[in-house]
Amino acid sequence: MKRKKKSAFKAKTYLYAAALLGAFICGMVYYYLFSSFSHSTESHFVYIDDDDTQDSVFAKLQPYASRHGMSGFTALARHSSMNDKVRTGRYEVAPGESAFTLFRRMKNGVQTPLNLTIPEVRTIDRLAAVLGKKMMADSAQLMAAFTDSAVIASWGYTHQTLPALFVPNTYCIYWNSTPKALLERMAKEHARFWEADARKERAAAMQLSETEVATLASIIDEETANNAEKPMIAGMYLNRLRLRNAEYPKGMPLQADPTVKFACGDFSLKRIYHKLLFIDSPYNTYMNPGLPPGPIKIASVAGIDAVLHYVEHDYLYMCAKEDFSGTHNFAKTYPEHLLNAAKYTAALNQRGIK
Repeated sequence: MKRKKKSAFKAKTYLYAAALLGAFICGMVYYYLFSSFSHSTESHFVYIDDDDTQDSVFAKLQPYASRHGMSGFTALARHSSMNDKVRTGRYEVAPGESAFTLFRRMKNGVQTPLNLTIPEVRTIDRLAAVLGKKMMADSAQLMAAFTDSAVIASWGYTHQTLPALFVPNTYCIYWNSTPKALLERMAKEHARFWEADARKERAAAMQLSETEVATLASIIDEETANNAEKPMIAGMYLNRLRLRNAEYPKGMPLQADPTVKFACGDFSLKRIYHKLLFIDSPYNTYMNPGLPPGPIKIASVAGIDAVLHYVEHDYLYMCAKEDFSGTHNFAKTYPEHLLNAAKYTAALNQRGIK
């Protein structure tokens, strides 16, 4: 009887010990793998490049990791195939997320997208520079794609018309998107933009292509930052394009000062002197009738919609107002325009603007 009681006691002791050991092991597993990986109460992001290794991934995670979280993550990584395939991307290190969950996301390449803003810049190389600071692809890689004739021709663009592809907005994309993938996404967004609000139909009714609308809009954007006045300016330029008479059998030249700045590559010019009007460039609308060969910047949505919803009037001329308000005086005849130009020139001289 005593022997049976002793055996039962031993069995219970072993059972309790096993239960305690199991609880300890479960507790340790939970502590290292399933409790919060991060020591921070805020989200942080790590960026894994195509030249990163498993060890460099550990180094990038270290600043945000708790000691036990880092231990759990490295244990999982070293006992997996992660070192054979480090997946690039932008990964969020979220507060409260476990080492196990973070490890699975990074191992499987389940990254966190970012909001990428396409800015209204004047040149494609400037666009590449801005985007290269926000994506894994650097500015040189982006510029190589933007200037690859075969690549951009597949979407129907040339290096001169490419700015018309981009619609300035904020898009949710992956940080490690390739330049080609970015262009594919921009082509889809471009189509979506032009399908909306009957833009495509309006352009067709005006007998303008989408690229021509964007080109005119880019000039208007450079003329004024006043969105309310842009439809008025659009109407004036359209009057010039459509004018046909003995003096202008091919249409009146746009004579847009922003195109002269673009042609000479100096966007800081405050005054356009007479000698600058003869710059030999297809973008110089004083020398060449019609629209330039492509946009002089990435046109704003407001600029594009101003062209599509232009104001109908009889004005052919405009000149910046002498109060430097950013708006313009409009004129129907050249003598009227000369009076407006004289007032503006006097204001420039008074302020010593050269």
